[in-house]
Amino acid sequence: MATMNFGGVDETVATREEFPLAKALEVLKDEVIAIIGYGVQGPGQGLNLRDNGFNVIVGQRKGGATWDKAVADGWVPGVTLFEIEEACERGTIIQYLLSDAAQIEVWPRIKPYLTAGKALYFSHGFGITYKERTGIIPPADVDVILVAPKGSGTSLRRMFLQGRGLNSSYAIFQDATGRAMDRVVALGIGVGSGYLFETTFKKEVYSDLTGERGTLMGAIQGLLLAQFEVLRENGHSPSEAFNETVEELTQSLMPLFAENGMDWMYANCSTTAQRGALDWMTPFHDATKPVFAKLYSEVACGNEAQRSIDTNSKPDYRAGLEAELKELRESEMWRTGAVVRKLRPENNK
Repeated sequence: MATMNFGGVDETVATREEFPLAKALEVLKDEVIAIIGYGVQGPGQGLNLRDNGFNVIVGQRKGGATWDKAVADGWVPGVTLFEIEEACERGTIIQYLLSDAAQIEVWPRIKPYLTAGKALYFSHGFGITYKERTGIIPPADVDVILVAPKGSGTSLRRMFLQGRGLNSSYAIFQDATGRAMDRVVALGIGVGSGYLFETTFKKEVYSDLTGERGTLMGAIQGLLLAQFEVLRENGHSPSEAFNETVEELTQSLMPLFAENGMDWMYANCSTTAQRGALDWMTPFHDATKPVFAKLYSEVACGNEAQRSIDTNSKPDYRAGLEAELKELRESEMWRTGAVVRKLRPENNK
C-alpha cells in the first residue's frame, strides 16, 4: 500500500507496482472464486480473473440468456459453470455480482453456503449499507469485502484487453479471518484495476448513487437534452444540434480532457471558447449545485435506496422500464445520434 497526495489530501492507494499480479496470485492460490451473476459486472470481472490465471467458476441460473452467454464466453457446464448453489458451495470467495434487486431475492439461497473463513465480495455497497432494508446480513465469521470498478463491466473488460486498467475503490466491512486486506487487494488487482483507492461500503454507495443520478447518467442526459432542445427550438437542424451537443463532446473533447484534464482543455482552446466557458461555468455551477445537494441528501437518508427497492420489486418492473427506455431511445436526439454514429468514418468503410 502507498500514500499519495491528491490535490493536497493524502490517500491510501494500492497499485500494481507494490502489489503485482504475481503477489495477487500467490495470495489467492488456494482460493476458488465463485462469480454469482453474469449480467453487468460478472463477465468482465470473471473473464479478467480467468485470463490472469485465478481459479474462477461462475454460478448462474441454468436455462437463461446469461447462462448461454457464459457458455459462449468459454465457461464449461459442470467444470467452471454451475447452478448458483453449487457454485457457492464450491467457492471460498463468493463474488455477489447480481443486481441490487436480485441480491435481495437470492440472498436466502446464498447465506447457507457462507461458512466460516469464506469471503463475501461485493462491487456495490448497496446491499450491506442498507442491510436493514435489504435483509443482507452476513454471518460474523466471514470476510465481507468490496472492489468497485469505476465503470461498467464492459469497460473493465475492454480496457483489460487493451492492456490498461480501470480504477477501483476497495473496502472492508468485516475482517473475520485477518486476511481480508490481502484478499481484497489481490482481487482488485486480479479483476484488472488500474489503481485501488480506499473507501467504506457506505461512502461507495453514497458516491455511486450520486454519480449515477448525477454527472455519469442522469445529469448529463438532462444537460444534453436541454441544450439540444434549445438549439432545435431556435431553428437548428437535428444534425447540427446533435453534433454541437453530443458528438463534439464525446468524440473530440472528452478524450482530450480525459488525457490531460479540463484545465488543459481550457488552456488549449480558442480565446473565444475560453472566455465563454469561464463566464458561463459559474452560472451552471450555481444552478446545479442545489440539485446535487438535494440528490446527496436523498441518497444519505435512504430514500433513493428505498425507491429502487420498491420499484425494482414490482412484478411489472421490466415492462415499465422498457417503456421508459424505449421513449429515451426513440427521442429525436438519440434517433439523430444513431444516424450520426453510422456516418462516422470508422463505421462507413
